[in-house]
Amino acid sequence: KAGDLVISLPEKCLLTTDTVLSSCLGEYIMKWKPPVSPLIALCAFLIAEKHAGEKSLWKPYLDVLPKTYTCPVCLEHDVVRLLPEPLRKKAQEQRTTVQELYLSSKAFFSSLQPLFAENTGTIFNYSALRWAWCTINTRTIYMKHLQRECFSLEPDVYALAPYLDLLNHSPNVQVKASFNEQTRSYEIWTNSRCKKYKEVFICYGPHDNQRLLLEYGFVAIDNPHSSVYVSPDTLLRYFPPLDQQRNAKLSILKDHDFLENLTFGWDGPSWRLLTALKLLGLGADEFTCWRRTLLGEVISARNEQQTLNITAKICHFLIEETQHVLLQISQLKRSKENLRNHLALVEALRLEDLKVLQKSAEILRSSTVAT
Repeated sequence: KAGDLVISLPEKCLLTTDTVLSSCLGEYIMKWKPPVSPLIALCAFLIAEKHAGEKSLWKPYLDVLPKTYTCPVCLEHDVVRLLPEPLRKKAQEQRTTVQELYLSSKAFFSSLQPLFAENTGTIFNYSALRWAWCTINTRTIYMKHLQRECFSLEPDVYALAPYLDLLNHSPNVQVKASFNEQTRSYEIWTNSRCKKYKEVFICYGPHDNQRLLLEYGFVAIDNPHSSVYVSPDTLLRYFPPLDQQRNAKLSILKDHDFLENLTFGWDGPSWRLLTALKLLGLGADEFTCWRRTLLGEVISARNEQQTLNITAKICHFLIEETQHVLLQISQLKRSKENLRNHLALVEALRLEDLKVLQKSAEILRSSTVAT
């Protein structure tokens, strides 16, 4: 029932930096300078325990972890280029983050050599770090720990929770999750009822599909939080390049944070997207009213109509672009058998985007008729 406890996991079952420090890695972490981050400590522990195989106390947990992940950092270049532009950019940032993490940690990994018969270079290689990073990024729960001198200043907020992390995400449920200081357990309480014999879901947060794919490597179908992002380049293609106030308009939008998070959703274009387009569409005689535009005021009937027309054009451009990519995916699925699973994931994202854009196009048609 709503209000019931779903799961309570005692503190001793959680895998945290405390676990790492009490392992054989602890003394090496304590003396390494400059201090490693809590994230690298956990990554090193996962890699070492996985390498230990049968000898690891954590083997039952390691056995249920995915062998491979579908976060963008694990996707082939041919698949990444099929992602929507804003997500493609974030995917490249994610890859750079993990590569830099690996390069900056190689010296620390080498210092662990006395613990292993094999060369640490073969144990703590890039693919092992990427696997450990994805495990932590997709599965940790938030649990704040006190700052310790043996770690760098990055916040120590990770805990891996065996069994608890088998609960799947649904955007349609509500839960309350936190560490209970009284019971010393991590608890999840549901605010949604669940029928007998049905899977109990939890919610990772009100994330759109691009965020779910980036952080967790999956897409939720009919996600109420689905958003299709519009890049600044796409906005500008519908405005005259010779507009003398163009640069000033762009500066205003940038200064007031109106060039990011411009979206189409199930309820049509977002207020932020419409506001950015209204400001870009101000005539020379209307430009002094830009502050009123940002506050949502109507400047002129011409500006309102032009904004609706351009929004509809952008929507149709994105529909065509999405359909073109879906065609590319279906062709690649036939020719690149080894990429089928990854391509199916991007296809699911793009199909969801298409549904959102088609719904937005309908809403815009109705708005134009009403206007």
